[in-house]
Amino acid sequence: MSKTGYFTHRDCWKHEMGPGHPECPERLDAIEDRLLVSGVFDALERYDAPQAAAADLELAHDRMHVAVMRGYSELLAEEVLAGGPEFSQIDPDTSINVHTWNAALRSAGAGMAATDAVMAGEIENAFCAVRPPGHHATRNKAQGFCFFNNVAIAAKYALERYHLQRVAVVDFDVHHGDGTENILAGDMRALMVGIFQHPFYPFCGDQNPAANMVNVPIPAYTRGMEIREMIEMAWIPRLEEFQPEMIFISAGFDGHREDDMGQLGLTEQDFAWITQRIKDIAKRYSKGRIVSLLEGGYVMNPLARSVEAHIRVLADL
Repeated sequence: MSKTGYFTHRDCWKHEMGPGHPECPERLDAIEDRLLVSGVFDALERYDAPQAAAADLELAHDRMHVAVMRGYSELLAEEVLAGGPEFSQIDPDTSINVHTWNAALRSAGAGMAATDAVMAGEIENAFCAVRPPGHHATRNKAQGFCFFNNVAIAAKYALERYHLQRVAVVDFDVHHGDGTENILAGDMRALMVGIFQHPFYPFCGDQNPAANMVNVPIPAYTRGMEIREMIEMAWIPRLEEFQPEMIFISAGFDGHREDDMGQLGLTEQDFAWITQRIKDIAKRYSKGRIVSLLEGGYVMNPLARSVEAHIRVLADL
């Protein structure tokens, strides 16, 4: 059996936010094409992501937020049947179609199912190729392409279901995981470490974070070697001190130098290095237990190459 699981579901392809939107189904096509052509797929244990239940979503979200999202979805379905528009706008860059609700349930469910498989020893670690992404979704708000916070739900699930004492969330997306911070801030069972371009959307994360947050704002055009040094100085000592029993990754690849969503200078080699440093910590303190969930990455070729590099490290390929 493979040591690395790959979790996804065809429902994740059906969610769309309108023509030309960067967070599109083709992202998953690009990843899977690359993994097939490179032969990496052959080394992975593949799983269909189940749907999360409402009670699972409420590990990280207010009950009202879950109800409102369901209501938006049901109302849109009625409007589409009546000949109305295909999309309903949540914020200026985030909208739903009739498939978004199911896709969001699969995305959240993937993280929990991956946690189950890792905790059961079926696999050592996992990558969840899911969309919509999650790290901007706060306890009570959908925003920034995100509806439910997949990584926060998975981290809370590990704490509650398996009674772990300490879990870490590592976020290397080009944007700050403000939703994850909103949900986990002050919960001392969780340590969140992140790098993000700043000043940049969502324009926060640099002011007096909670004691369990290690936020590393990075100026635009910072190169990979400088970012590696920042990670070595800021993340690693805190992770070693914390000694997490499991690590969750918000794996955003939009910091790649070829991705025009942001202006950082990372390459796939840098993502491989970051993954290896996380894996070193996991081997030392977490029995190797890692669950990684896709966040950003919007230019197909660098996204696909970066995910391949990330998974190669996870799977020791």
